Amino acid sequence: MMTLSLAVRNLLRNRRRSLATLLAMAIGSTSILLFGGFSANINYMMHTHHVRTGGHLQIQHRDFYQYGNGNPSAYGINNYQELIKAIQTDEVLRDMVLVASPTLQFGGIAGNYAANVSRTIIGNGFVAQDINRMHEWNDFDVKKKEPPFVLEGAAEDAAIVGIGVARVLQLCEALHIDSCPKPQSDATLDSAGVPDDIAALSQQDATDTSSGQGKPAPNPRRLDVLVVNAGGAPNVTAVEVIKAQEQGIKELDEVYMIMQFPHIQKLMYGSSPPKATSIMLQLRHSDQIATATERLTPILAKFSANQPLAVLDFRTLNPFYVQTIRMFDTIFGFVFILIGGIVLFTVSNTMNTAVVERTVEIGTLRAIGLRRSGIRGLFVTEGALIGMCGAVLGVMLALVLAALVNLSGLDWLPPGNVEPLPLTITVLGETRMIVGTTIGLIMIAVLSAWWPAYRAADLKIVDALRHV
Repeated sequence: MMTLSLAVRNLLRNRRRSLATLLAMAIGSTSILLFGGFSANINYMMHTHHVRTGGHLQIQHRDFYQYGNGNPSAYGINNYQELIKAIQTDEVLRDMVLVASPTLQFGGIAGNYAANVSRTIIGNGFVAQDINRMHEWNDFDVKKKEPPFVLEGAAEDAAIVGIGVARVLQLCEALHIDSCPKPQSDATLDSAGVPDDIAALSQQDATDTSSGQGKPAPNPRRLDVLVVNAGGAPNVTAVEVIKAQEQGIKELDEVYMIMQFPHIQKLMYGSSPPKATSIMLQLRHSDQIATATERLTPILAKFSANQPLAVLDFRTLNPFYVQTIRMFDTIFGFVFILIGGIVLFTVSNTMNTAVVERTVEIGTLRAIGLRRSGIRGLFVTEGALIGMCGAVLGVMLALVLAALVNLSGLDWLPPGNVEPLPLTITVLGETRMIVGTTIGLIMIAVLSAWWPAYRAADLKIVDALRHV
């Protein structure tokens, strides 16, 4: 207790220097916590987005994840309806699973033959009602909401395409897409003069069509889609594109199409028993993944007689998410090391200066009987007090600044997103990060005071007393 009292008095003897060191510690702690809160918010947003769009778990054929893109129909799940029913009636899983929905992946060619253009596509068939239910999941209370899935309530032949698909298939005008100029070749043809007789014929045809005398105008949103069915034969259907939406990644945006699950299922399997390539399971909470996976093992074993099934969590299915979180964790560690180094030298410099200024005092204390350990303990306690007060002040500043940023209404557009996200920093509630940062900075402060304390304790009494 005496050591603590002396340490406080010594720090107050030079208030300006102690305050400068304290502020350096506080600013360092605040910077670490604000970046950690930003990183945590990115984690929650990406986590929520992946769970809303693909669920926590997906049941697939064991080889579908590795080889399914080449021929999705070859990896369909037989009796998927019975499998979903078994999951929904299980005494443990029925309280965990919010949504169990089948999906069907496909690939093929989409063509707008009115414009004489076509392109290869990949896509998914979804049960629209289930997707909108999945969009309601919000375990981390993030502010971002998923847009409504427009296929719910739409016709069975309705479809959604990526902006790139709509651009290539020349659907921009029909879908009212901005920033979608016509190809240069078409513009050249339009601007070039055409013979008078051809122009008159075109005008006559347009007049006949508008007056109902010619053929009815084709639906400008209509596409023909060719896929290979389960038997290996080509099958064609017509779909009406009701919306084009960005997918966030240009390569995906150029090829992606979404269709109603029943429609693509009929196209791929026809009169054969229908299948699904995946079953998405959305749980109430993300910490139930391990329990649900363990509970699913015996259920999948019953349905794996002729089709080896596997269950994959959303982290395995979305490696970009895992890589992004690891990148932010690495940057957080790098920032902590940099700021920790600054704190180390700041506190060390303060304590070294104190040792020099108080050399005579150290000699006096040693002369009246204070042991070397007492001198070391005094300076280490001063370093620990600076570290503790600075870290606590940093936590308070971080909480206040995070609240101000969250109330500011700022937004930003992260890579891979098509809509700006609210700029939020999650510090309050991140107990592990706050405690870890505080303890880490206090340990650095104690470590930086150790060498000056050792040097002070090692002074000879006579040399210290005659120090000028």
